[in-house]
Amino acid sequence: MITFILVSFALTIIMTYLVKLVFRRIQYLRKLEKLPGPKAYPLIGDSFEMLSLKRNELMKNNAEKRDQYKSIYLQWSGPFAEIHLLRPEYAEVALKSTVNITKSMAYDFLYDWHGTGLLTSTGKKWHERRKMITPAFHFGILEDFVEIFGEKTKLLVNLLGKQEFEREFDIYPMITNCALDIICESAMGTTVNAQEKKDSEYVKAVYEVSELILYRALRPWLYADTIWKLSSHGRAYYRNLKTLHDFTNKVIMEHREATSKSSTQPETDDGVGKKRAFLDLLLDATESGHELSRADIREEVDTFMFEGHDTTAASIGWAIFLLGNNPEVQDRVVDELNDIFGDSDRRATVQDLNNMKYLEMVIKETLRLYPSVPFIGRLVSEDVIIGDHLIPAGVWLNIELFNVHRCEDYFPNPEKFDPDNFLPEKMQNRHPFAYVPFSAGPRNCIGQKFAVLEEKTIISSNSEEI
Repeated sequence: MITFILVSFALTIIMTYLVKLVFRRIQYLRKLEKLPGPKAYPLIGDSFEMLSLKRNELMKNNAEKRDQYKSIYLQWSGPFAEIHLLRPEYAEVALKSTVNITKSMAYDFLYDWHGTGLLTSTGKKWHERRKMITPAFHFGILEDFVEIFGEKTKLLVNLLGKQEFEREFDIYPMITNCALDIICESAMGTTVNAQEKKDSEYVKAVYEVSELILYRALRPWLYADTIWKLSSHGRAYYRNLKTLHDFTNKVIMEHREATSKSSTQPETDDGVGKKRAFLDLLLDATESGHELSRADIREEVDTFMFEGHDTTAASIGWAIFLLGNNPEVQDRVVDELNDIFGDSDRRATVQDLNNMKYLEMVIKETLRLYPSVPFIGRLVSEDVIIGDHLIPAGVWLNIELFNVHRCEDYFPNPEKFDPDNFLPEKMQNRHPFAYVPFSAGPRNCIGQKFAVLEEKTIISSNSEEI
């Protein structure tokens, strides 16, 4: 009798729990039912359509959905609801939120490499790290980084001078190697010679891990960690990941030892040593009372490494491509540089870079058309109203910068490359979220000034050879 009562009680609890789950699911689905979107099937959503696309067809498919749905649509990735935001007004709601700041599942693939650094962390940890790291991008410190930009860019110019310009060649790998040299010295104070040393294990590991993250992201059957670890690509991923972590750990230990041996440090007016790396600033923060373990420091350095080379190289590559195909724009860039430098072949200073107003317009227009990060993912932690729609907690938001930047209300000829889109008079009445290549709101890109100065340095140094 007692057994029967206990079993009945347990079954009642289980049934009550299941009924509550079903009820919540029904409520969840009702909140989503008015949203437009492609046809989806139970459990699998519209995964078959996405999986059938080749890699070079993804952006075309994305543009077709923009033309069809205009502002917002719902897509099911298996059992997970993903809402795509295509207009500046909708992007503003998502990006300005101080509550819904957690990144979506798309960022989970970065955890092994980055841990929960500034890019992937959330809540209290993110707020504390953001506050701690922000001073690392103070103007006085950026001036030191510009020296590194100039040194590495000079090497790129010399290497390009050895190329045969009578024929086409792929410049992107050379730009990427230059950006990697810059970010390694800026982040870790370490020279990896990516532009000259083709057999660097660290450089090869950076490229391998980056490519394998994308490979996994496009194959849902590899999302489960157990399956990924057993696959040949997963094993290659973890081998290369060990190379990256071992290298960063070694550099951290060397810098810690050097810091402990050095009783004095030359200082600038801001109290910061010349050409000090991002890593040194993190070590300073540790000595100033912030509790940062070696793993904490490594995840921030690795985050800076990842965010600081590939995205910047992509922007520079597109800018060079667009300048090469628009000689009238290139001529205006060259004229501006002649006004700044005259016949001098000196390296650009921060002031010189700030005076490159037209080149900045070129970079902005490049990032409008081809944002280095074409979408930003957020997890809805609390229900939020976007437009006329109540978006329930648990949904992923996909803020599509590629499409937000093509809103015809603010860019009448959205596919045309036109740096004049960023003339002051044209920007005056434009929606503030119509152009957000570095995101916006509380989670905007902390290194955007660093990125733009680097892009100006490399593009201006190669403008006549494009």
